[in-house]
Amino acid sequence: MRKRIIRLGILALLQLLTVASCHAQREATPNEQPHPRDRTPPTELAPQPAAVDTAAYLPLLRGKHIALVANHTSSAGGQHLIDRLLAHGVHIRAIFTPEHGLKGLADAGELVGNSVHQRGIRIYSLYGERKHPTDAQLEGIDLVVYDLQDVGVRCYTYLSTLQHMMEACAARGIPLVVLDRPNPNGHYVDGPVLEPRYRSFVGMQPVPWVHGMTTGEYAQMLNGEGWLRDSMQCPLTVIRCPGYTHAAEFTLSIPPSPNLRNQNAVYLYASLALFEGTGISVGRGTGSPFELIGSPTQPKTGFSFTPRPTPGAKNPPHRGRECHGLDLRKLRDSARHSVARLNLAYLIGMHRNSPRKDKFFTRFFDQLAGTSRLRKSIEAGESEAQIREGWTEELKAFRHIRRKYLLYPDTKQEPE
Repeated sequence: MRKRIIRLGILALLQLLTVASCHAQREATPNEQPHPRDRTPPTELAPQPAAVDTAAYLPLLRGKHIALVANHTSSAGGQHLIDRLLAHGVHIRAIFTPEHGLKGLADAGELVGNSVHQRGIRIYSLYGERKHPTDAQLEGIDLVVYDLQDVGVRCYTYLSTLQHMMEACAARGIPLVVLDRPNPNGHYVDGPVLEPRYRSFVGMQPVPWVHGMTTGEYAQMLNGEGWLRDSMQCPLTVIRCPGYTHAAEFTLSIPPSPNLRNQNAVYLYASLALFEGTGISVGRGTGSPFELIGSPTQPKTGFSFTPRPTPGAKNPPHRGRECHGLDLRKLRDSARHSVARLNLAYLIGMHRNSPRKDKFFTRFFDQLAGTSRLRKSIEAGESEAQIREGWTEELKAFRHIRRKYLLYPDTKQEPE
């Protein structure tokens, strides 16, 4: 009873909280020299404060046993969230980590085990034997803080980790605080909406391939639409990003995962991630993953690359084989301004040039896309315009849902 009273008090404090904070990120050195234009300030940048205003959430944590959902992106002003909270005397009882682990070095899909932080804190992997926390792991936890940098594409598994943690908190009455971060692809909504039969860890809810929401907005939608298991409600507070709008450009300075090493790759991810359900390489095992596409069976185009084992891609597709295709590093010159929607031309073109079209898609493609319609449309030879027409109405319906949960101005005019 005493613990319940304490939690109710925390919830009351959360509701009164109006101060907002947004995390700036420390610099990370990419594996290759940046393109000269990468250093050119964009025309419309979201403010990136030099340090976190810990006053926005620190009062919620004092005297509590805290659990963090964190990784290498949980940093601000050159200091990791773990170190920042410990320096303020916050008692961190457990750390939960998503795909790629705490340091963000594990391969895509690689299972990560539990471990112990150098400060003696237990680290529980939510991408190992289990993808959701257990009762024992949450025993004695008064509040959970979630701080991960998302990229705004449905298959990016940090959002699935968010849902599992929200459900665990909802079941136990534990408040969850999301330290929100800008969505680098938050300026548009596009792609097919996931059909329930294709629900998996790479897509759990009926949202478009590119959903145009921050983590905090998405968390509110999970609660508001009753999408958590058994329509549970998670005690939720979102610490907002001051000055952010969905139309503003926000440049990530920390790669959110091992194969998204620069801003161009982050922008291209929405259009290239679908190739993970095909026999086409997206450049894993090179210095420019998600900036190159090709395969040994594609026609020679004058450009080729050869995947080899690299950190974050220990056994890349087509390892050691010359792949022919496209070099999209040239798009660094135009960066985000060339990416305003999901570009299906790459997928349609590679399929058209494939000598074995019946072998182009793998069984994983439909699950990744969240529908079989996209694959069938490409196989039927439909144009990009025809394919887009097929998801017009469902995007319109989603935008009406999305609008209810937006925390930031959405100044870009989306088609109705």
